[in-house]
Amino acid sequence: MKSKSGKIVIISSPSGGGKTSICRKLLTPSRKKSGWKFSLSYTTRLKRPGELNKREYVFVTREKFKELAKSGFFAEYCLVHKHYYGTPRKPLEDVLNKGGVMILDVDVKGAFKLKKVYPDAITIFILPPSLTELRNRLLKRGTESKDQLKVRFENAKKEMKLNSRFEYTVINEDLKCAVKEVLDIIKDHC
Repeated sequence: MKSKSGKIVIISSPSGGGKTSICRKLLTPSRKKSGWKFSLSYTTRLKRPGELNKREYVFVTREKFKELAKSGFFAEYCLVHKHYYGTPRKPLEDVLNKGGVMILDVDVKGAFKLKKVYPDAITIFILPPSLTELRNRLLKRGTESKDQLKVRFENAKKEMKLNSRFEYTVINEDLKCAVKEVLDIIKDHC
């Protein structure tokens, strides 16, 4: 990155939209060396099969989460899909002060809260090509119960209507193309 100050990039989508896959593809070893980082969120939900603590999320109890929230540890936190999710403040402040790019993978509520705290952040909404495709992606994941799927799908329909409140919208029909489009957006701001 050319400037001294860092950049915060907020990537949001409904569950199954592809934000996590895009974030992973953005963070290549060469970009990490040049100061690109991923903001590791905290959550009270249980780990899914294959997930590791401090890789996908920092998994904590509700009690610990509430303690951290009360202390001002989070830049934002929300109750989403019946679980708490929060973005730690210090890594964001470090990137802004020292330089680099911080990539955040957050839900819509979190994105709006973060944009209020960090008005210069770039906001990108990842839109699935259709509701049918979104439903197929959620089913294919096989990580949620029937009730959880219903909650996520209903929330997704509401969240998709809010995409116009983001600075950019990328349709994730083809992952490789979506990653390139997001990367181009970020590079235009750095």
